[in-house]
Amino acid sequence: MSLVHPEDWRPQGIDYLEPRAWEALRQTERSVLVTAGAGAGKTEFLAQKATYLLQTGRCPAPKRILAISFKRDAARNLAERVVRRSPPEQARRFNSYTFDAFAKSFLDRFRAAVPDAYRPPANYRIAMPRRQDYREFLDRHEFHGINADQLEQAVARARLPVSDEGSDLRRAVAAYWRAQYNEPDDVLLSFAMINRLVEYLIRENPSILKALHLTYPVVFLDEFQDTTFAQFQLLRTAFDGSDAVFTAVGDDKQRIMVWAGAMPDAFAQFEQNFGAKRISLICNWRSHEDLVRIQHVIASRIDPNVEEPEARADRLVGGDVAAIWEFETEEEESDCLARWIEREVRAANVEPHDVAILVRMRANEVEGQLSAAFEEQGLRLRNVARNVGDIAIQDLLGEDLVHILLRLLRLGATSRSPDNWNAALLDLQFLEAVDPADETGQQLLQGRLQTFVREMRRTLRELDPVPESAAEAAQAALDFIGAEVLRRAFPSYRRRPDFDRVWNGFTALLQVSLQNAQSWSGALDEFEGLGQIALMTIHKSKGLEFHTVIFYGLDNQTWWSLTPNRLEELNSFFVAFTRAKQRAFFTLCAERGRPVTWIENLLAPAGSRRVTAADLIDE
Repeated sequence: MSLVHPEDWRPQGIDYLEPRAWEALRQTERSVLVTAGAGAGKTEFLAQKATYLLQTGRCPAPKRILAISFKRDAARNLAERVVRRSPPEQARRFNSYTFDAFAKSFLDRFRAAVPDAYRPPANYRIAMPRRQDYREFLDRHEFHGINADQLEQAVARARLPVSDEGSDLRRAVAAYWRAQYNEPDDVLLSFAMINRLVEYLIRENPSILKALHLTYPVVFLDEFQDTTFAQFQLLRTAFDGSDAVFTAVGDDKQRIMVWAGAMPDAFAQFEQNFGAKRISLICNWRSHEDLVRIQHVIASRIDPNVEEPEARADRLVGGDVAAIWEFETEEEESDCLARWIEREVRAANVEPHDVAILVRMRANEVEGQLSAAFEEQGLRLRNVARNVGDIAIQDLLGEDLVHILLRLLRLGATSRSPDNWNAALLDLQFLEAVDPADETGQQLLQGRLQTFVREMRRTLRELDPVPESAAEAAQAALDFIGAEVLRRAFPSYRRRPDFDRVWNGFTALLQVSLQNAQSWSGALDEFEGLGQIALMTIHKSKGLEFHTVIFYGLDNQTWWSLTPNRLEELNSFFVAFTRAKQRAFFTLCAERGRPVTWIENLLAPAGSRRVTAADLIDE
């Protein structure tokens, strides 16, 4: 395919890039740090820059772009945007991973090169250790002067190999690694340990390091403010001494993962270690002017020098766009929330799935408190933090396997679905490595897909949309693609336990979605959450957006740590507020706790007011 001259290139799929975005996009000779607030279009900027580099030959074939995000849905969203904006032969050279997926795929590919003492078997299992697990380990091995948090952080940061000599903490880390390898046929590795293994592997194998440098001259880093010490060290080990050019994007006002090991000074470290130029984006494409004004008040409390964003979205609603809703009891709170949402949905002001209820923590408890009242109003509340099998619903919906099989089921459940047809063809083209220019190969793929769709429609006509039919329908879609084909195509599925975890979650959620379905299309809508109000934690909401956001629990018991001197908690509050495109509300329940007065005082001058239950329902 012919390349585009850099001066002739134009944005793909959008009409406008702000001048600062153009500057950051064209910066290809040195690394750049793009600071961008909520709604600035960070993902779209990265997709445009990837398209620019591929289409102009600034990243020439066969070299690739490595993109690393923190969340699976963010990584997939970015990859899908590049696919929509670039020819297939170029888009295939854009590799989008989460940090964990990148490290795991690297380990699985080069496991044999890990030094003997730390080489895991091919059938290692993924562990998700809790604080209690670390505590029990310390007690069992009689390390009494160390707490669970210290051990967890030390395991995540220690460079391998770890000796038994030195401090008690160092000896505890060495003992922890031995314990995880204690059973040769049942090795347990956390993602933090996988990170350490990959850093060690790269450091000890110059030939692998050289291949990495040759493959990836361009590296994108999304949500860089949440980068951990270990992840940053892995990046430095992997790319120090190379000619790789980095583009990191993030917003330090959304740094809410310090508790999980994120670097408090990630931006400064990046500028120093990679010689990066900092460029700040100014537009907010998500929220309208009235919401952006309130967001800026919160942002200014976090960083007094922050620039005021330029709102680019239109206001589409009347009445309050931000308020604190005050209730006497939790029962009144649940009832009024349900009644208000039902009224808004009935008036066609908002779709149920474009409303999100955000909680600081314990989503399962809040689901129990709200469900009955919502059901009484004919609303369905979906707790995406809830597990189906061994995987959370929100994580499951970001899986490649789920997207591929869901498209096939959609084709079987409808008489015509061009979007799903085109997407399924692209899936087959990728999975079977058929060149887009191969007309014969493309015709064969279309013929195969047409035959499958006819058979799938016949199968679904014969199967009642009931839970007992879930396994057969799902298996029919999987058999068409082939489990082994999927496992070869996606590194995250190469180990059978990892594939089974997602496959079992897929069939389990399909079964749940069929419980009250009237049709297969209705069940698939249920599967994807259409017509349902999302319930999730703030941390899971990052990167998402909703028409209306309701934060459940702005009180001193739920958010006891929200104080003026704890910036990470204020960052969390900022993240919750900025998920909203049109409206953002907070609930305050006297039965649960007292107001966070200083936050109210901060927001009141910007137009946020307190609303009682009676006023809310009478509006």
